[in-house]
Amino acid sequence: MLTKRIIPCLDIKNGRTVKGVNFVNLIDAGDPVVLAKQYAALGADELVFLDISATLEGRKTMIELVHQVAEQVNIPFTVGGGISSVENVNELLKWGADKVSINSSAVKRPELINELADKFGSQCVVVAIDAKQIEGEWFVHLAGGTIPTKLKLFDWAQEVEKRGAGEILFTSMNHDGTKNGFANEALATLSNLVNIPIIASGGAGTMQHFVDTFKEGKADAALAASVFHFGEIPILNLKQELKRNGIPVRL
Repeated sequence: MLTKRIIPCLDIKNGRTVKGVNFVNLIDAGDPVVLAKQYAALGADELVFLDISATLEGRKTMIELVHQVAEQVNIPFTVGGGISSVENVNELLKWGADKVSINSSAVKRPELINELADKFGSQCVVVAIDAKQIEGEWFVHLAGGTIPTKLKLFDWAQEVEKRGAGEILFTSMNHDGTKNGFANEALATLSNLVNIPIIASGGAGTMQHFVDTFKEGKADAALAASVFHFGEIPILNLKQELKRNGIPVRL
Protein backbone atom coordinates (compact mmCIF):
# COMPACT_ATOMS: atom_id res chain seq x y z
CA MET A 1 0.00 0.00 0.00
CA LEU A 2 1.33 3.47 -0.89
CA THR A 3 2.17 5.64 2.10
CA LYS A 4 0.22 8.85 2.61
CA ARG A 5 2.26 12.03 2.38
CA ILE A 6 2.42 15.04 4.68
CA ILE A 7 3.40 18.21 2.82
CA PRO A 8 4.11 21.60 4.42
CA CYS A 9 3.30 24.47 2.06
CA LEU A 10 5.38 27.62 1.95
CA ASP A 11 3.34 30.46 0.45
CA ILE A 12 5.89 33.11 -0.50
CA LYS A 13 5.34 36.83 -0.90
CA ASN A 14 8.23 39.31 -1.17
CA GLY A 15 10.69 36.58 -0.17
CA ARG A 16 8.90 35.69 3.10
CA THR A 17 6.57 32.85 4.06
CA VAL A 18 3.03 34.14 4.65
CA LYS A 19 -0.29 32.68 5.72
CA GLY A 20 -3.84 33.99 5.51
CA VAL A 21 -7.48 32.98 5.90
CA ASN A 22 -9.64 32.35 2.81
CA PHE A 23 -6.70 33.64 0.72
CA VAL A 24 -6.62 37.10 2.39
CA ASN A 25 -5.31 38.86 5.57
CA LEU A 26 -1.76 37.55 5.14
CA ILE A 27 0.63 37.44 8.10
CA ASP A 28 4.35 36.72 8.18
CA ALA A 29 5.32 33.13 9.03
CA GLY A 30 9.11 33.24 8.69
CA ASP A 31 12.10 32.70 6.42
CA PRO A 32 11.25 30.08 3.76
CA VAL A 33 14.81 28.71 3.60
CA VAL A 34 14.95 28.16 7.37
CA LEU A 35 11.47 26.62 7.41
CA ALA A 36 12.24 24.30 4.49
CA LYS A 37 15.37 22.99 6.21
CA GLN A 38 13.44 22.39 9.44
CA TYR A 39 10.65 20.51 7.67
CA ALA A 40 13.06 18.23 5.85
CA ALA A 41 14.70 17.38 9.19
CA LEU A 42 11.36 16.91 10.99
CA GLY A 43 9.99 14.23 8.66
CA ALA A 44 7.98 16.06 6.01
CA ASP A 45 7.57 13.87 2.91
CA GLU A 46 7.64 16.72 0.42
CA LEU A 47 7.54 20.51 0.30
CA VAL A 48 5.46 22.83 -1.83
CA PHE A 49 6.71 26.36 -2.45
CA LEU A 50 4.14 28.73 -4.01
CA ASP A 51 5.09 32.25 -5.05
CA ILE A 52 1.52 33.42 -4.47
CA SER A 53 1.77 36.87 -6.02
CA ALA A 54 3.79 35.93 -9.13
CA THR A 55 0.74 35.57 -11.39
CA LEU A 56 -0.93 38.73 -10.07
CA GLU A 57 2.29 40.69 -10.50
CA GLY A 58 3.00 39.15 -13.90
CA ARG A 59 6.46 37.82 -13.11
CA LYS A 60 8.28 34.52 -12.82
CA THR A 61 8.90 32.58 -9.60
CA MET A 62 11.97 33.75 -7.68
CA ILE A 63 14.73 31.51 -9.03
CA GLU A 64 17.32 32.45 -6.40
CA LEU A 65 15.02 31.51 -3.54
CA VAL A 66 14.24 28.19 -5.23
CA HIS A 67 17.97 27.51 -5.46
CA GLN A 68 18.53 28.36 -1.77
CA VAL A 69 15.68 26.10 -0.63
CA ALA A 70 16.77 23.23 -2.89
CA GLU A 71 20.26 23.34 -1.40
CA GLN A 72 18.80 22.80 2.08
CA VAL A 73 16.39 19.92 1.50
CA ASN A 74 16.68 16.25 0.56
CA ILE A 75 12.97 15.61 -0.06
CA PRO A 76 10.88 16.23 -3.19
CA PHE A 77 10.22 19.91 -3.69
CA THR A 78 7.42 21.37 -5.83
CA VAL A 79 7.51 24.98 -7.02
CA GLY A 80 4.63 27.06 -8.35
CA GLY A 81 3.70 30.64 -9.17
CA GLY A 82 3.84 32.48 -12.47
CA ILE A 83 4.88 29.42 -14.50
CA SER A 84 3.62 29.67 -18.07
CA SER A 85 6.12 27.96 -20.38
CA VAL A 86 8.43 25.01 -20.94
CA GLU A 87 11.35 27.45 -20.55
CA ASN A 88 10.16 28.50 -17.05
CA VAL A 89 10.02 24.87 -15.97
CA ASN A 90 13.39 24.03 -17.49
CA GLU A 91 14.96 26.81 -15.43
CA LEU A 92 13.24 25.79 -12.18
CA LEU A 93 14.27 22.14 -12.54
CA LYS A 94 17.81 23.23 -13.34
CA TRP A 95 17.93 25.22 -10.09
CA GLY A 96 16.70 22.36 -7.92
CA ALA A 97 12.92 21.95 -8.09
CA ASP A 98 11.70 18.35 -8.48
CA LYS A 99 8.19 19.18 -9.69
CA VAL A 100 6.27 22.24 -10.79
CA SER A 101 2.77 23.37 -9.93
CA ILE A 102 0.72 25.25 -12.53
CA ASN A 103 -2.68 26.81 -11.98
CA SER A 104 -3.87 29.97 -13.77
CA SER A 105 -1.63 29.36 -16.79
CA ALA A 106 -3.09 25.88 -17.26
CA VAL A 107 -6.67 27.18 -17.28
CA LYS A 108 -5.80 29.96 -19.71
CA ARG A 109 -3.88 27.61 -22.03
CA PRO A 110 -4.63 23.94 -21.23
CA GLU A 111 -2.12 22.76 -23.88
CA LEU A 112 0.61 23.79 -21.43
CA ILE A 113 -0.16 20.63 -19.40
CA ASN A 114 0.45 18.45 -22.47
CA GLU A 115 3.65 20.32 -23.34
CA LEU A 116 5.12 19.95 -19.84
CA ALA A 117 4.10 16.29 -19.51
CA ASP A 118 5.62 15.50 -22.93
CA LYS A 119 8.86 17.33 -22.18
CA PHE A 120 9.47 16.49 -18.51
CA GLY A 121 7.15 13.55 -17.73
CA SER A 122 3.81 13.51 -15.92
CA GLN A 123 5.51 12.87 -12.57
CA CYS A 124 6.90 16.40 -12.76
CA VAL A 125 3.57 18.16 -13.43
CA VAL A 126 1.24 19.11 -10.57
CA VAL A 127 -1.91 21.02 -11.52
CA ALA A 128 -3.12 23.16 -8.63
CA ILE A 129 -6.83 23.88 -8.56
CA ASP A 130 -8.21 26.59 -6.27
CA ALA A 131 -11.97 26.17 -6.13
CA LYS A 132 -14.84 27.73 -4.24
CA GLN A 133 -18.21 26.15 -3.54
CA ILE A 134 -20.96 28.54 -4.61
CA GLU A 135 -24.59 27.43 -4.17
CA GLY A 136 -23.57 23.78 -4.13
CA GLU A 137 -21.27 23.90 -7.18
CA TRP A 138 -17.46 24.05 -7.10
CA PHE A 139 -15.96 26.68 -9.42
CA VAL A 140 -12.30 27.15 -10.31
CA HIS A 141 -10.67 30.48 -9.37
CA LEU A 142 -7.46 31.96 -10.78
CA ALA A 143 -4.63 34.32 -9.75
CA GLY A 144 -4.43 33.32 -6.10
CA GLY A 145 -8.19 32.96 -5.84
CA THR A 146 -8.91 36.52 -6.99
CA ILE A 147 -10.54 35.75 -10.37
CA PRO A 148 -13.66 33.55 -10.50
CA THR A 149 -14.35 31.44 -13.58
CA LYS A 150 -17.31 29.39 -14.82
CA LEU A 151 -15.07 26.32 -15.05
CA LYS A 152 -16.30 23.50 -12.80
CA LEU A 153 -13.85 21.72 -10.52
CA PHE A 154 -14.74 18.14 -11.45
CA ASP A 155 -14.79 18.78 -15.20
CA TRP A 156 -11.42 20.52 -15.03
CA ALA A 157 -9.87 17.76 -12.88
CA GLN A 158 -10.79 15.14 -15.47
CA GLU A 159 -9.38 17.27 -18.27
CA VAL A 160 -6.04 17.88 -16.55
CA GLU A 161 -5.64 14.14 -16.00
CA LYS A 162 -6.32 13.46 -19.69
CA ARG A 163 -3.76 16.09 -20.66
CA GLY A 164 -1.01 14.41 -18.66
CA ALA A 165 -0.92 15.93 -15.17
CA GLY A 166 0.72 13.65 -12.63
CA GLU A 167 -1.07 15.03 -9.55
CA ILE A 168 -3.80 17.46 -8.57
CA LEU A 169 -3.37 19.86 -5.67
CA PHE A 170 -6.92 20.82 -4.72
CA THR A 171 -7.37 23.78 -2.38
CA SER A 172 -10.84 24.54 -1.07
CA MET A 173 -11.09 28.31 -0.81
CA ASN A 174 -14.05 27.87 1.54
CA HIS A 175 -11.88 25.93 3.97
CA ASP A 176 -8.52 27.69 3.53
CA GLY A 177 -7.10 28.92 6.85
CA THR A 178 -10.30 28.18 8.78
CA LYS A 179 -8.85 25.15 10.62
CA ASN A 180 -12.27 23.48 10.44
CA GLY A 181 -11.15 20.45 8.41
CA PHE A 182 -10.61 19.63 4.75
CA ALA A 183 -13.29 19.53 2.02
CA ASN A 184 -13.59 15.75 2.31
CA GLU A 185 -16.78 15.32 0.29
CA ALA A 186 -15.28 17.11 -2.72
CA LEU A 187 -11.98 15.28 -2.24
CA ALA A 188 -13.71 11.88 -2.24
CA THR A 189 -15.56 12.81 -5.43
CA LEU A 190 -12.27 13.85 -7.06
CA SER A 191 -10.58 10.60 -5.99
CA ASN A 192 -13.39 8.59 -7.54
CA LEU A 193 -13.27 10.59 -10.80
CA VAL A 194 -9.53 10.53 -11.53
CA ASN A 195 -6.74 7.98 -11.23
CA ILE A 196 -3.91 10.36 -10.36
CA PRO A 197 -2.99 11.32 -6.77
CA ILE A 198 -4.97 14.07 -5.07
CA ILE A 199 -3.30 16.41 -2.58
CA ALA A 200 -5.79 17.87 -0.06
CA SER A 201 -5.30 21.52 0.86
CA GLY A 202 -7.27 24.03 2.91
CA GLY A 203 -8.69 23.62 6.39
CA ALA A 204 -6.17 21.66 8.49
CA GLY A 205 -6.54 22.50 12.18
CA THR A 206 -6.18 19.26 14.14
CA MET A 207 -4.59 15.86 13.75
CA GLN A 208 -8.07 14.38 13.40
CA HIS A 209 -8.59 16.52 10.29
CA PHE A 210 -5.67 14.71 8.64
CA VAL A 211 -7.04 11.32 9.70
CA ASP A 212 -10.42 12.27 8.23
CA THR A 213 -9.07 13.51 4.92
CA PHE A 214 -7.17 10.27 4.34
CA LYS A 215 -10.08 8.06 5.40
CA GLU A 216 -13.17 10.02 4.27
CA GLY A 217 -11.62 12.27 1.61
CA LYS A 218 -9.52 9.44 0.11
CA ALA A 219 -6.67 11.93 -0.29
CA ASP A 220 -3.23 10.65 -1.25
CA ALA A 221 -1.44 13.52 0.48
CA ALA A 222 -2.38 16.36 2.82
CA LEU A 223 -0.90 19.81 2.59
CA ALA A 224 -0.99 22.44 5.35
CA ALA A 225 0.73 25.66 6.28
CA SER A 226 -0.01 27.53 9.50
CA VAL A 227 -0.43 24.47 11.76
CA PHE A 228 3.14 23.53 10.82
CA HIS A 229 4.65 27.04 10.56
CA PHE A 230 3.46 28.03 14.05
CA GLY A 231 4.24 24.70 15.70
CA GLU A 232 0.63 23.75 16.43
CA ILE A 233 1.02 20.23 14.99
CA PRO A 234 4.50 18.64 15.06
CA ILE A 235 4.93 16.49 11.94
CA LEU A 236 6.35 13.47 13.79
CA ASN A 237 3.44 13.48 16.28
CA LEU A 238 1.00 13.76 13.39
CA LYS A 239 2.52 10.79 11.59
CA GLN A 240 2.42 8.70 14.77
CA GLU A 241 -1.27 9.56 15.16
CA LEU A 242 -1.96 8.63 11.55
CA LYS A 243 -0.18 5.31 12.04
CA ARG A 244 -2.28 4.62 15.18
CA ASN A 245 -5.33 5.13 12.98
CA GLY A 246 -4.16 2.54 10.46
CA ILE A 247 -2.99 5.06 7.85
CA PRO A 248 0.31 4.06 6.19
CA VAL A 249 2.99 6.76 6.59
CA ARG A 250 6.76 7.00 6.37
CA LEU A 251 8.22 7.43 9.87
